[in-house]
Amino acid sequence: MAASSPAEYISHHIQNLTFGERADGTWGFAQSAKEATDMGFMAVNVDTMFWSIATGLLFCWLFRKAAVSASVQTPGRWQSCVEMVLEMVNTSVKDAFVGNNALIGPLSLTIFAWVFLMNLMDLVPVDFIPQISHALGLPFMKMVSTTDVNATFGMSLSIFGLMIYYGIKIKGVGGFLGELAFHPFGKAFLPVNLALETVSLVAKPLSLSLRLFGNMFAGELVFVLIAALVPFYIQWLVAVPWAIFHILVITLQAYIFMMLTIVYLSQSHETHDSH
Repeated sequence: MAASSPAEYISHHIQNLTFGERADGTWGFAQSAKEATDMGFMAVNVDTMFWSIATGLLFCWLFRKAAVSASVQTPGRWQSCVEMVLEMVNTSVKDAFVGNNALIGPLSLTIFAWVFLMNLMDLVPVDFIPQISHALGLPFMKMVSTTDVNATFGMSLSIFGLMIYYGIKIKGVGGFLGELAFHPFGKAFLPVNLALETVSLVAKPLSLSLRLFGNMFAGELVFVLIAALVPFYIQWLVAVPWAIFHILVITLQAYIFMMLTIVYLSQSHETHDSH
């Protein structure tokens, strides 16, 4: 997996393992970024799918382990850690969510823990997984699913779907469309209201996806740049401080994604009288 130049090394490490239909009609893994692009919409980033599912299963296993072994008399360290996360999520929901919906708490916990675990993969040394994948005959392998805009946009679209669903369920079709058409300036400015509210509505899933993707991709790129450009014998002097700082970024991005989800779904539960 030796790269002939830093540019080649960097482009290799930020490329997803993409499976799709090649130009000659056969199906397989793309061997270059151009070939991955040429595969079109139906191509699948296999590494993103694998690591997102793997971290999701890890989340389920870890929290189930805490629930099964929970003890009031002698709580273990992992139980205490899970309880702290649960308390944080519960407090966030109580403070930011105005409605009454039993889904919001579990959804918020899932989002925070799952996004945190996906982000946490960014702390794995940048050459570790690519070297293993190369030994297995795979041309590329990225561990951090949140550095793939397809993953972050997919999650944000799921939240957007819930926003539309609960907006119509709580307010009715007329109330939902009325907010788009008559707010914030009243019926006399319907075209202006519709343009502003439509842009505001569409911007919500975009802000969710691009904020997470941008921050995590930038963090991953810094690690790759360090590995590509800094001499090996001093890489740790640069990489370790950045990794320690990046722990804050990883946690903060998971928290922001969760909080924005709570706020957006809270707005979907608000009625006209509550404005």
